[in-house]
Amino acid sequence: MTGTRRPPRQIINVGLSSFADAILHAGGMALHVDWRPPAEGDTALGKSLANLVNNPTVDQANQTAFNRYLNAQPQLESVGAAGALLPGMEDRMILHSGPPIEWQNMCGPMQGAIIGAAIFEGWAEDQNSAVRLLESGEVSLEPCHHHGAAGPMSGIISPSMPVWKVHNSDLGNHTFSNLNEDLGKVLRFGANSPDVIERLKWMQQTLAIVLNEALDELGPVELKPLMAQALHMGDEIHNRNAAATSLFIKKLIPAALRSAQDLESLSQAIEFMAGNDHFFLNLSMAACKSMLDAAHGVPHSSMVTAMARNGVDFGIRLSGCGGDWFTTPAPVVNGLYFPGYTIDDSAPDLGDSAITETAGIGGFAMAAAPAIVQFVGGTPADALACSKEMTYITLGRNHAFTLPVLNFVGTAAGIDARKVVDTGIAPIINTGIAHRDAGIGQIGAGITRAPLKCFSQAIDRLGETIES
Repeated sequence: MTGTRRPPRQIINVGLSSFADAILHAGGMALHVDWRPPAEGDTALGKSLANLVNNPTVDQANQTAFNRYLNAQPQLESVGAAGALLPGMEDRMILHSGPPIEWQNMCGPMQGAIIGAAIFEGWAEDQNSAVRLLESGEVSLEPCHHHGAAGPMSGIISPSMPVWKVHNSDLGNHTFSNLNEDLGKVLRFGANSPDVIERLKWMQQTLAIVLNEALDELGPVELKPLMAQALHMGDEIHNRNAAATSLFIKKLIPAALRSAQDLESLSQAIEFMAGNDHFFLNLSMAACKSMLDAAHGVPHSSMVTAMARNGVDFGIRLSGCGGDWFTTPAPVVNGLYFPGYTIDDSAPDLGDSAITETAGIGGFAMAAAPAIVQFVGGTPADALACSKEMTYITLGRNHAFTLPVLNFVGTAAGIDARKVVDTGIAPIINTGIAHRDAGIGQIGAGITRAPLKCFSQAIDRLGETIES
Protein backbone atom coordinates (compact mmCIF):
# COMPACT_ATOMS: atom_id res chain seq x y z
CA MET A 1 0.00 0.00 0.00
CA THR A 2 1.32 3.41 -0.95
CA GLY A 3 2.84 5.21 2.00
CA THR A 4 2.88 2.11 4.22
CA ARG A 5 6.14 1.78 6.07
CA ARG A 6 7.69 -1.68 5.99
CA PRO A 7 8.64 -3.18 9.37
CA PRO A 8 12.39 -3.54 9.91
CA ARG A 9 13.78 -6.83 8.70
CA GLN A 10 14.85 -9.28 11.35
CA ILE A 11 17.71 -11.44 10.16
CA ILE A 12 18.83 -14.81 11.45
CA ASN A 13 22.47 -15.34 10.51
CA VAL A 14 23.98 -18.84 10.44
CA GLY A 15 27.70 -19.40 10.02
CA LEU A 16 30.13 -16.50 9.83
CA SER A 17 29.41 -13.92 12.51
CA SER A 18 30.82 -11.11 10.34
CA PHE A 19 27.60 -11.01 8.29
CA ALA A 20 25.52 -10.41 11.42
CA ASP A 21 28.05 -7.85 12.66
CA ALA A 22 27.66 -5.84 9.46
CA ILE A 23 23.85 -5.78 9.81
CA LEU A 24 24.03 -4.70 13.45
CA HIS A 25 26.59 -2.02 12.61
CA ALA A 26 24.19 -0.59 10.03
CA GLY A 27 21.41 -0.39 12.62
CA GLY A 28 19.57 -3.54 11.55
CA MET A 29 18.35 -6.45 13.67
CA ALA A 30 20.19 -9.75 13.44
CA LEU A 31 20.41 -12.87 15.55
CA HIS A 32 23.61 -14.84 15.07
CA VAL A 33 23.46 -18.64 15.41
CA ASP A 34 26.84 -20.14 16.20
CA TRP A 35 26.67 -23.14 13.86
CA ARG A 36 29.36 -25.06 12.05
CA PRO A 37 29.10 -28.11 9.80
CA PRO A 38 29.32 -31.47 11.58
CA ALA A 39 32.74 -33.14 11.56
CA GLU A 40 34.26 -29.76 10.60
CA GLY A 41 33.06 -30.29 7.04
CA ASP A 42 35.07 -33.49 6.52
CA THR A 43 32.89 -35.62 4.20
CA ALA A 44 34.39 -39.01 5.06
CA LEU A 45 34.34 -38.29 8.77
CA GLY A 46 30.78 -37.02 8.42
CA LYS A 47 29.72 -40.37 6.95
CA SER A 48 31.35 -42.25 9.83
CA LEU A 49 29.59 -39.94 12.28
CA ALA A 50 26.24 -40.40 10.52
CA ASN A 51 26.54 -44.18 10.95
CA LEU A 52 27.09 -43.75 14.70
CA VAL A 53 24.52 -41.06 15.56
CA ASN A 54 21.17 -42.57 16.63
CA ASN A 55 22.71 -46.00 16.18
CA PRO A 56 20.89 -48.31 18.64
CA THR A 57 24.00 -50.47 19.15
CA VAL A 58 26.08 -47.45 20.17
CA ASP A 59 23.25 -45.94 22.21
CA GLN A 60 22.80 -49.16 24.19
CA ALA A 61 26.55 -49.49 24.74
CA ASN A 62 26.71 -45.90 25.97
CA GLN A 63 23.88 -46.48 28.40
CA THR A 64 25.75 -49.48 29.82
CA ALA A 65 29.03 -47.57 30.12
CA PHE A 66 27.39 -44.48 31.60
CA ASN A 67 25.48 -46.52 34.18
CA ARG A 68 28.69 -48.25 35.26
CA TYR A 69 30.28 -44.82 35.71
CA LEU A 70 27.30 -43.52 37.71
CA ASN A 71 27.09 -46.61 39.90
CA ALA A 72 30.80 -46.70 40.79
CA GLN A 73 31.54 -46.20 44.48
CA PRO A 74 35.23 -45.34 44.94
CA GLN A 75 36.53 -46.04 48.44
CA LEU A 76 39.98 -45.17 49.72
CA GLU A 77 41.39 -48.38 51.18
CA SER A 78 45.07 -47.96 51.96
CA VAL A 79 48.48 -46.57 51.10
CA GLY A 80 51.30 -48.84 49.96
CA ALA A 81 54.31 -49.21 47.69
CA ALA A 82 53.49 -49.02 43.99
CA GLY A 83 55.57 -52.09 43.20
CA ALA A 84 53.47 -54.18 45.57
CA LEU A 85 50.05 -52.81 44.57
CA LEU A 86 49.93 -51.79 40.90
CA PRO A 87 49.10 -54.53 38.39
CA GLY A 88 51.96 -55.22 36.00
CA MET A 89 54.42 -52.95 37.84
CA GLU A 90 57.93 -54.34 37.35
CA ASP A 91 61.07 -53.87 39.45
CA ARG A 92 62.71 -51.60 36.87
CA MET A 93 59.71 -49.63 35.65
CA ILE A 94 58.67 -46.00 35.91
CA LEU A 95 55.17 -44.82 35.06
CA HIS A 96 54.43 -41.41 33.51
CA SER A 97 51.40 -39.33 32.59
CA GLY A 98 49.66 -39.22 29.23
CA PRO A 99 49.79 -41.54 26.22
CA PRO A 100 52.86 -43.75 25.53
CA ILE A 101 56.05 -41.90 24.65
CA GLU A 102 59.73 -42.81 24.27
CA TRP A 103 62.41 -41.34 26.53
CA GLN A 104 64.10 -39.35 23.77
CA ASN A 105 60.82 -37.68 22.80
CA MET A 106 59.76 -36.59 26.28
CA CYS A 107 59.49 -32.95 27.37
CA GLY A 108 61.97 -31.44 29.84
CA PRO A 109 59.82 -31.69 33.01
CA MET A 110 59.04 -35.38 32.38
CA GLN A 111 62.66 -36.31 31.71
CA GLY A 112 63.76 -34.42 34.82
CA ALA A 113 61.18 -36.20 36.94
CA ILE A 114 62.16 -39.63 35.63
CA ILE A 115 65.80 -38.86 36.39
CA GLY A 116 64.74 -37.96 39.94
CA ALA A 117 62.80 -41.22 40.27
CA ALA A 118 65.87 -43.24 39.19
CA ILE A 119 67.94 -41.47 41.84
CA PHE A 120 65.21 -41.95 44.47
CA GLU A 121 65.13 -45.69 43.73
CA GLY A 122 68.90 -45.95 44.08
CA TRP A 123 69.34 -47.05 40.47
CA ALA A 124 71.63 -44.08 39.79
CA GLU A 125 73.86 -41.86 41.93
CA ASP A 126 73.40 -38.62 40.03
CA GLN A 127 71.76 -37.08 36.99
CA ASN A 128 74.44 -38.14 34.52
CA SER A 129 74.38 -41.79 35.54
CA ALA A 130 70.56 -41.70 35.54
CA VAL A 131 70.52 -40.40 31.96
CA ARG A 132 72.90 -43.15 30.84
CA LEU A 133 70.69 -45.75 32.54
CA LEU A 134 67.53 -44.42 30.90
CA GLU A 135 69.13 -44.16 27.48
CA SER A 136 70.25 -47.79 27.77
CA GLY A 137 66.63 -48.97 27.87
CA GLU A 138 67.15 -50.94 31.09
CA VAL A 139 64.22 -49.12 32.70
CA SER A 140 60.72 -49.60 31.22
CA LEU A 141 58.69 -46.41 30.80
CA GLU A 142 54.93 -46.84 30.54
CA PRO A 143 51.78 -44.73 31.00
CA CYS A 144 50.13 -44.66 34.42
CA HIS A 145 46.81 -45.40 32.71
CA HIS A 146 48.10 -48.80 31.57
CA HIS A 147 48.43 -49.83 35.23
CA GLY A 148 45.20 -48.49 36.71
CA ALA A 149 46.86 -45.30 37.87
CA ALA A 150 46.83 -41.55 37.21
CA GLY A 151 49.40 -38.93 38.20
CA PRO A 152 49.41 -35.12 37.94
CA MET A 153 51.82 -33.23 35.63
CA SER A 154 54.67 -35.65 34.75
CA GLY A 155 52.78 -38.29 36.76
CA ILE A 156 55.86 -40.21 37.83
CA ILE A 157 55.37 -43.40 39.86
CA SER A 158 58.30 -45.73 40.60
CA PRO A 159 58.14 -49.05 42.48
CA SER A 160 59.11 -47.76 45.94
CA MET A 161 56.87 -44.72 45.88
CA PRO A 162 53.76 -44.81 48.09
CA VAL A 163 50.42 -44.70 46.29
CA TRP A 164 46.77 -44.37 47.26
CA LYS A 165 44.75 -47.54 46.65
CA VAL A 166 41.09 -46.90 45.72
CA HIS A 167 38.51 -49.67 45.41
CA ASN A 168 35.25 -49.42 43.46
CA SER A 169 32.89 -51.40 45.67
CA ASP A 170 30.36 -51.70 42.82
CA LEU A 171 32.44 -53.55 40.20
CA GLY A 172 35.53 -54.36 42.26
CA ASN A 173 38.16 -52.55 40.14
CA HIS A 174 41.13 -50.84 41.83
CA THR A 175 42.87 -47.60 40.89
CA PHE A 176 45.89 -45.73 42.20
CA SER A 177 47.65 -42.39 42.38
CA ASN A 178 50.83 -41.11 43.97
CA LEU A 179 50.88 -38.72 46.95
CA ASN A 180 50.89 -34.97 46.33
CA GLU A 181 54.23 -33.31 47.11
CA ASP A 182 52.89 -29.72 47.41
CA LEU A 183 53.78 -26.91 44.98
CA GLY A 184 57.10 -25.36 44.02
CA LYS A 185 60.14 -27.37 43.01
CA VAL A 186 58.72 -30.89 43.14
CA LEU A 187 59.27 -34.09 41.19
CA ARG A 188 56.10 -33.83 39.10
CA PHE A 189 57.45 -30.60 37.55
CA GLY A 190 60.83 -32.21 36.84
CA ALA A 191 62.80 -31.10 39.92
CA ASN A 192 65.27 -33.72 41.13
CA SER A 193 67.61 -31.88 43.52
CA PRO A 194 68.66 -33.49 46.85
CA ASP A 195 65.90 -31.70 48.79
CA VAL A 196 63.29 -33.12 46.39
CA ILE A 197 64.65 -36.64 46.88
CA GLU A 198 64.78 -36.11 50.64
CA ARG A 199 61.11 -35.06 50.69
CA LEU A 200 60.14 -38.14 48.66
CA LYS A 201 61.96 -40.39 51.14
CA TRP A 202 60.18 -38.70 54.06
CA MET A 203 56.87 -39.27 52.30
CA GLN A 204 57.80 -42.94 51.85
CA GLN A 205 59.17 -43.53 55.35
CA THR A 206 56.89 -41.32 57.48
CA LEU A 207 53.87 -39.83 55.72
CA ALA A 208 52.78 -43.04 54.03
CA ILE A 209 53.01 -45.00 57.28
CA VAL A 210 51.00 -42.38 59.19
CA LEU A 211 48.33 -42.39 56.48
CA ASN A 212 48.11 -46.16 56.24
CA GLU A 213 47.83 -46.67 60.00
CA ALA A 214 45.17 -43.99 60.19
CA LEU A 215 43.23 -45.74 57.40
CA ASP A 216 43.60 -49.07 59.21
CA GLU A 217 41.94 -47.41 62.19
CA LEU A 218 39.34 -45.53 60.16
CA GLY A 219 38.32 -48.12 57.59
CA PRO A 220 37.40 -47.42 53.94
CA VAL A 221 36.68 -43.77 53.14
CA GLU A 222 33.82 -43.11 50.72
CA LEU A 223 35.20 -40.52 48.29
CA LYS A 224 32.13 -39.48 46.26
CA PRO A 225 30.26 -37.95 49.23
CA LEU A 226 33.39 -36.06 50.29
CA MET A 227 33.88 -34.72 46.74
CA ALA A 228 30.21 -33.77 46.52
CA GLN A 229 30.47 -31.78 49.75
CA ALA A 230 33.60 -30.03 48.49
CA LEU A 231 31.71 -28.90 45.37
CA HIS A 232 29.21 -27.22 47.71
CA MET A 233 32.10 -25.44 49.46
CA GLY A 234 33.69 -23.78 46.42
CA ASP A 235 35.97 -26.48 44.97
CA GLU A 236 35.89 -27.84 41.43
CA ILE A 237 38.23 -30.64 42.62
CA HIS A 238 40.95 -30.18 40.03
CA ASN A 239 42.81 -26.90 40.43
CA ARG A 240 40.92 -26.01 43.60
CA ASN A 241 40.96 -28.63 46.37
CA ALA A 242 41.04 -26.45 49.49
CA ALA A 243 37.71 -27.69 50.83
CA ALA A 244 38.27 -31.32 49.85
CA THR A 245 41.69 -31.37 51.51
CA SER A 246 40.25 -29.85 54.69
CA LEU A 247 37.39 -32.35 54.77
CA PHE A 248 39.78 -35.24 54.29
CA ILE A 249 42.13 -34.06 57.06
CA LYS A 250 39.15 -33.56 59.38
CA LYS A 251 38.11 -37.17 58.78
CA LEU A 252 41.64 -38.57 59.07
CA ILE A 253 43.04 -36.83 62.18
CA PRO A 254 40.93 -38.56 64.88
CA ALA A 255 41.87 -41.96 63.48
CA ALA A 256 45.52 -40.93 63.19
CA LEU A 257 45.53 -39.89 66.85
CA ARG A 258 44.17 -43.30 67.83
CA SER A 259 46.88 -45.11 65.87
CA ALA A 260 50.20 -46.28 67.25
CA GLN A 261 52.27 -43.61 65.51
CA ASP A 262 54.61 -41.43 67.55
CA LEU A 263 53.61 -37.81 68.15
CA GLU A 264 56.47 -36.32 66.11
CA SER A 265 55.58 -38.32 62.99
CA LEU A 266 51.91 -37.45 63.39
CA SER A 267 52.72 -33.77 63.83
CA GLN A 268 54.92 -33.69 60.71
CA ALA A 269 52.32 -35.49 58.60
CA ILE A 270 49.40 -33.31 59.70
CA GLU A 271 51.41 -30.12 59.25
CA PHE A 272 52.43 -31.23 55.73
CA MET A 273 48.87 -32.02 54.65
CA ALA A 274 47.41 -28.88 56.24
CA GLY A 275 49.95 -26.73 54.40
CA ASN A 276 49.09 -28.15 50.97
CA ASP A 277 45.67 -27.23 49.59
CA HIS A 278 46.32 -29.54 46.61
CA PHE A 279 46.81 -32.62 48.79
CA PHE A 280 43.42 -34.11 47.84
CA LEU A 281 44.02 -33.69 44.08
CA ASN A 282 45.69 -37.08 43.66
CA LEU A 283 42.88 -38.76 45.57
CA SER A 284 40.26 -37.12 43.37
CA MET A 285 42.16 -38.37 40.31
CA ALA A 286 42.19 -41.95 41.61
CA ALA A 287 38.48 -41.69 42.41
CA CYS A 288 37.65 -40.35 38.95
CA LYS A 289 39.73 -43.04 37.28
CA SER A 290 37.89 -45.64 39.38
CA MET A 291 34.56 -44.42 38.00
CA LEU A 292 35.81 -44.22 34.41
CA ASP A 293 37.64 -47.55 34.44
CA ALA A 294 34.32 -49.09 35.43
CA ALA A 295 32.88 -47.65 32.20
CA HIS A 296 35.81 -48.72 30.01
CA GLY A 297 35.73 -51.73 27.72
CA VAL A 298 32.07 -51.70 26.66
CA PRO A 299 32.09 -52.72 22.97
CA HIS A 300 30.80 -50.02 20.57
CA SER A 301 30.56 -47.31 23.26
CA SER A 302 31.57 -43.78 22.22
CA MET A 303 32.00 -42.62 25.83
CA VAL A 304 35.40 -41.07 26.56
CA THR A 305 37.12 -42.79 29.50
CA ALA A 306 40.42 -40.89 29.62
CA MET A 307 41.94 -37.60 28.51
CA ALA A 308 45.65 -37.29 29.25
CA ARG A 309 48.75 -35.32 28.19
CA ASN A 310 52.46 -36.10 28.35
CA GLY A 311 53.81 -32.66 27.45
CA VAL A 312 54.13 -33.66 23.79
CA ASP A 313 50.89 -35.46 22.89
CA PHE A 314 47.29 -35.10 23.98
CA GLY A 315 45.43 -38.40 23.96
CA ILE A 316 41.97 -39.82 24.63
CA ARG A 317 40.57 -43.32 25.04
CA LEU A 318 37.07 -44.55 24.22
CA SER A 319 35.23 -47.21 26.14
CA GLY A 320 34.50 -49.12 22.92
CA CYS A 321 38.03 -48.99 21.48
CA GLY A 322 39.95 -51.08 24.00
CA GLY A 323 43.44 -49.89 24.83
CA ASP A 324 43.83 -47.64 21.77
CA TRP A 325 44.98 -44.04 22.20
CA PHE A 326 43.94 -41.30 19.80
CA THR A 327 46.53 -38.56 19.88
CA THR A 328 47.51 -35.19 18.47
CA PRO A 329 50.11 -32.60 19.57
CA ALA A 330 49.36 -31.18 23.01
CA PRO A 331 48.41 -27.49 23.02
CA VAL A 332 50.37 -24.75 24.75
CA VAL A 333 48.02 -23.11 27.25
CA ASN A 334 47.37 -19.40 26.90
CA GLY A 335 46.50 -18.79 30.54
CA LEU A 336 47.45 -16.62 33.50
CA TYR A 337 51.21 -16.65 34.04
CA PHE A 338 53.03 -15.92 37.27
CA PRO A 339 55.12 -12.71 37.32
CA GLY A 340 58.24 -13.05 35.20
CA TYR A 341 56.89 -15.81 32.94
CA THR A 342 55.10 -15.83 29.59
CA ILE A 343 53.64 -18.37 27.20
CA ASP A 344 57.08 -18.66 25.59
CA ASP A 345 58.36 -20.28 28.81
CA SER A 346 55.71 -22.99 29.02
CA ALA A 347 55.74 -26.65 28.16
CA PRO A 348 52.78 -28.02 26.18
CA ASP A 349 49.90 -29.26 28.30
CA LEU A 350 50.95 -31.99 30.71
CA GLY A 351 49.45 -34.51 33.13
CA ASP A 352 46.74 -37.09 33.82
CA SER A 353 44.67 -34.66 35.90
CA ALA A 354 42.22 -34.12 33.02
CA ILE A 355 40.74 -37.41 34.29
CA THR A 356 38.72 -35.09 36.56
CA GLU A 357 37.09 -33.32 33.60
CA THR A 358 36.54 -36.69 31.92
CA ALA A 359 34.55 -37.65 35.02
CA GLY A 360 32.47 -34.44 35.01
CA ILE A 361 34.27 -32.28 37.59
CA GLY A 362 37.19 -29.85 37.20
CA GLY A 363 36.41 -27.57 34.27
CA PHE A 364 32.97 -29.17 33.89
CA ALA A 365 32.12 -28.10 37.46
CA MET A 366 33.55 -24.57 37.38
CA ALA A 367 30.10 -23.19 38.19
CA ALA A 368 30.65 -24.53 41.72
CA ALA A 369 33.93 -22.68 42.13
CA PRO A 370 33.69 -19.01 41.08
CA ALA A 371 36.96 -18.25 42.87
CA ILE A 372 38.83 -20.56 40.49
CA VAL A 373 38.69 -17.90 37.76
CA GLN A 374 41.19 -15.84 39.76
CA PHE A 375 43.64 -18.69 39.22
CA VAL A 376 42.84 -19.87 35.69
CA GLY A 377 41.39 -16.69 34.14
CA GLY A 378 37.97 -15.53 33.01
CA THR A 379 35.00 -14.40 35.08
CA PRO A 380 32.37 -16.14 37.24
CA ALA A 381 29.98 -15.77 34.29
CA ASP A 382 32.49 -17.67 32.13
CA ALA A 383 32.62 -20.44 34.73
CA LEU A 384 28.83 -20.78 34.61
CA ALA A 385 28.84 -20.78 30.81
CA CYS A 386 31.47 -23.53 30.68
CA SER A 387 29.47 -25.84 32.96
CA LYS A 388 26.36 -25.26 30.86
CA GLU A 389 28.13 -25.72 27.52
CA MET A 390 29.43 -29.16 28.47
CA THR A 391 25.85 -30.49 28.56
CA TYR A 392 25.84 -30.45 24.73
CA ILE A 393 28.62 -33.06 24.48
CA THR A 394 27.78 -35.43 27.31
CA LEU A 395 25.53 -38.45 27.81
CA GLY A 396 23.82 -37.13 30.92
CA ARG A 397 24.35 -35.67 34.36
CA ASN A 398 25.92 -37.06 37.50
CA HIS A 399 23.48 -36.22 40.27
CA ALA A 400 26.01 -37.31 42.89
CA PHE A 401 27.95 -34.13 42.02
CA THR A 402 25.60 -31.15 42.11
CA LEU A 403 26.16 -27.45 41.41
CA PRO A 404 24.47 -25.14 43.94
CA VAL A 405 24.54 -22.04 41.73
CA LEU A 406 22.63 -23.96 39.03
CA ASN A 407 19.84 -25.05 41.41
CA PHE A 408 21.78 -28.16 42.42
CA VAL A 409 21.65 -29.75 38.99
CA GLY A 410 24.14 -32.58 38.44
CA THR A 411 27.37 -31.94 36.57
CA ALA A 412 27.48 -32.77 32.86
CA ALA A 413 29.23 -36.13 32.56
CA GLY A 414 30.01 -38.94 30.14
CA ILE A 415 31.74 -37.20 27.23
CA ASP A 416 30.30 -38.60 23.99
CA ALA A 417 32.88 -38.45 21.18
CA ARG A 418 30.02 -38.40 18.65
CA LYS A 419 28.63 -35.18 20.11
CA VAL A 420 32.06 -33.55 20.24
CA VAL A 421 32.63 -34.20 16.54
CA ASP A 422 29.03 -33.31 15.63
CA THR A 423 28.95 -29.97 17.47
CA GLY A 424 32.60 -28.97 17.29
CA ILE A 425 32.45 -28.21 21.03
CA ALA A 426 35.66 -29.43 22.67
CA PRO A 427 35.79 -30.51 26.33
CA ILE A 428 37.08 -27.77 28.60
CA ILE A 429 39.97 -28.39 31.01
CA ASN A 430 41.37 -26.41 33.95
CA THR A 431 45.10 -26.96 34.02
CA GLY A 432 48.33 -25.94 35.63
CA ILE A 433 51.16 -24.79 33.36
CA ALA A 434 54.67 -26.21 33.74
CA HIS A 435 57.87 -24.49 32.65
CA ARG A 436 59.38 -26.18 29.61
CA ASP A 437 62.63 -26.77 31.52
CA ALA A 438 62.89 -29.40 34.22
CA GLY A 439 62.70 -28.34 37.84
CA ILE A 440 61.47 -24.77 37.58
CA GLY A 441 57.93 -25.82 38.40
CA GLN A 442 54.50 -24.36 37.85
CA ILE A 443 54.51 -20.99 36.12
CA GLY A 444 50.80 -20.41 35.67
CA ALA A 445 47.37 -21.89 35.13
CA GLY A 446 44.63 -21.59 32.58
CA ILE A 447 41.62 -22.91 30.75
CA THR A 448 42.22 -24.99 27.64
CA ARG A 449 40.29 -27.30 25.34
CA ALA A 450 40.91 -30.86 24.27
CA PRO A 451 42.01 -30.93 20.60
CA LEU A 452 39.18 -31.96 18.28
CA LYS A 453 41.47 -34.12 16.15
CA CYS A 454 41.62 -36.79 18.87
CA PHE A 455 37.86 -37.20 18.77
CA SER A 456 37.78 -37.33 14.96
CA GLN A 457 40.31 -40.19 15.01
CA ALA A 458 38.28 -42.00 17.65
CA ILE A 459 35.05 -41.69 15.65
CA ASP A 460 36.79 -43.09 12.56
CA ARG A 461 38.04 -46.08 14.54
CA LEU A 462 34.72 -46.68 16.29
CA GLY A 463 32.97 -46.54 12.90
CA GLU A 464 35.31 -49.28 11.65
CA THR A 465 34.48 -51.50 14.62
CA ILE A 466 30.73 -51.05 14.03
CA GLU A 467 31.07 -51.94 10.35
CA SER A 468 33.12 -55.04 11.12
